[in-house]
Amino acid sequence: MKKICFFTGTRAEYGLLYPLMKLIKEKNEYELQIIASGMHLSPEFGLTYKEIEKDGFKINEKIEIVMSSDSDIGINKAIGLGLISFSETLKRLEPDILIILGDRFEALSMAIASYIMKIPIAHIHGGERTEGAIDEGIRHSITKMSYLHFTSTAEYRKRVVQLGENPERVFNVGAIGLDNIKNLKLLSKEQIEKSLSFKFGNKNILFTYHPTTLNTDQLKQEVDEIFKALEKLIKIGYKIIITKSNADEGGRFINQFIDKFSVSQKDKVFVSTNFGTLKYLSIMRYVDFVLGNSSSGIVEAPSLNVPTINIGERQKGRVRGNSIIDVSPSEEEILRAVSIAQNMDRKKINNPYDQGGAARQIYDVLKDYLENNKINLKKEFYDIKFSI
Repeated sequence: MKKICFFTGTRAEYGLLYPLMKLIKEKNEYELQIIASGMHLSPEFGLTYKEIEKDGFKINEKIEIVMSSDSDIGINKAIGLGLISFSETLKRLEPDILIILGDRFEALSMAIASYIMKIPIAHIHGGERTEGAIDEGIRHSITKMSYLHFTSTAEYRKRVVQLGENPERVFNVGAIGLDNIKNLKLLSKEQIEKSLSFKFGNKNILFTYHPTTLNTDQLKQEVDEIFKALEKLIKIGYKIIITKSNADEGGRFINQFIDKFSVSQKDKVFVSTNFGTLKYLSIMRYVDFVLGNSSSGIVEAPSLNVPTINIGERQKGRVRGNSIIDVSPSEEEILRAVSIAQNMDRKKINNPYDQGGAARQIYDVLKDYLENNKINLKKEFYDIKFSI
């Protein structure tokens, strides 16, 4: 039986991979392997590998690489540690293909190890643009080391081809995370309230803010402005549900700010390190709008007919639907955008990422390439004819 191996380093990434992992397990045509690393194994970020096991999956290898520092030096050390450890793991597991999603530094480390060991990579969510984050360069680097590509829009597919990848190996399947919205039975408002021991208000916000990693020198000023806006929103009747930041450079600073803020607003604010996919999407369904700079506000929220106020440049360059309101990290701009979000006609919201059944499409392509021995790692650069 051939082996399909998944790498996951964060709570969000696992949630997106879940539909494909579940499908492979149910089909039982291939051996499912899982490598968990990064934030999954950190108590500070909620030990989220337990969510993977709770969902009924066996984790083949748990590899700790998160350092105590989220500085650029700390992240570089984590990449180096990952490269050493991942190489040993891949040697033991010997997968026929490795699935990597996205653009985080943990994924880059795994991609390098797999590429050097001549293990083909299937990359999900390539070709995207996030000009405010180091993810931009990481994502395109992983693309060049990958053999199969599964993009979430036609524009992103063109960009992967523009990077020299043969269009025969680049598949536009839509956003895989939207399979969760279609397939999971989301929780009711009452179930969420009981689970959190927190009551929704008449007006509610789901807030997540990650560092803009190419602009960390202005992080304190950005966070000050954002939390001034949150304080004013609470004063006019909003309750705020917050998911903490990730392990990027500056993430710990944001999380410390969140902790201090929540202590002074106990009845109005709920904070979680990790909700898990089901609870997170269920909460999203019942809020007035999503606020912050998480990609989920751009990719998933529109499929739940929920507006998003997207702050800053972290997601700059991503394809957007008509429900995304872009603002700078400014108290004044955020508060202005709130009235736009509240008055938006939710019935007219569209989602350019929603093409339906991404996991099934990916599975069919993987099966075709594995069963018909179509993988040839001697890739030729695909040139596009154009004039400059």
